[in-house]
Amino acid sequence: MNIGVLGSGTMGNGIAQVMADAGHNVVLCDANEEALVRAEQTMHTNIERVYNKQGKDLSAIDKVFERITFTTELPLLKDLDVVIEAIIENMEVKKKVFAELGALLNEKAIIASNTSGLSITELATAAERPAKVIGMHFFNPVPVMKLVEIVRGSDTSDETFEVVTSLVKSIGKESISIVDAPLFVVNRILVPLINEAIFVLGEGIASAEDIDKGMMLGANHPIGPLSLADLIGLDTMLFVAETLLEETGDSKYRVPPLLRKKVRAGHLGRKSGRGFYEY
Repeated sequence: MNIGVLGSGTMGNGIAQVMADAGHNVVLCDANEEALVRAEQTMHTNIERVYNKQGKDLSAIDKVFERITFTTELPLLKDLDVVIEAIIENMEVKKKVFAELGALLNEKAIIASNTSGLSITELATAAERPAKVIGMHFFNPVPVMKLVEIVRGSDTSDETFEVVTSLVKSIGKESISIVDAPLFVVNRILVPLINEAIFVLGEGIASAEDIDKGMMLGANHPIGPLSLADLIGLDTMLFVAETLLEETGDSKYRVPPLLRKKVRAGHLGRKSGRGFYEY
């Protein structure tokens, strides 16, 4: 299958990597040439790490990159089967892009969004091909995480759903089917859990280390909620928490003051070297 990925950041290059590694032809498009260069370097490092761990022949990496086209030219997406949008989590920006893709792509093409919680139905309206729009929410890091949330908008067709479900299976991942709703399933459950851990820390009830240790040993979580927040990025956590609160109006999704304080201080987690822990 011929796949387009729009946006070459952390999620975009990860999606392109797993698609190409599974044998699909990929066009990775980004408006920023430097971002594409960084993406290619990141993908090469990540694939080499995976192949070393799996004992695969490293010479096969060249074959993977032969299936990837790096470009700043949006028209190169025109004749592809599926285009996956993986740009900034901003509804207005995404709607503008979906309108452009809706006008550019052939009528059979599917447009998918990697959004972590924005409305697929609203994006579909912007594209003016609602039956062909769907959510494909991958998790970070894409090459490692096995799950993809497949999110049906109000008018997503059964055919579109089936094609995307098969595509997810072809790259060795598993999917769950979701009806369009704020933050879908995983983040809707995960965000309140992480928020509560931050409240516990902010109230001085326990240290970050003991909160994480408690959830790992007492609830069998592979990673503590505060460590996970640092991995996700505290700015991202704040955004999704605010989105969920705004969309539902439910006070149980209130945002911890300590989270806002960390983000305002620039302590964003692993990517900034400091969050609830130092790196």
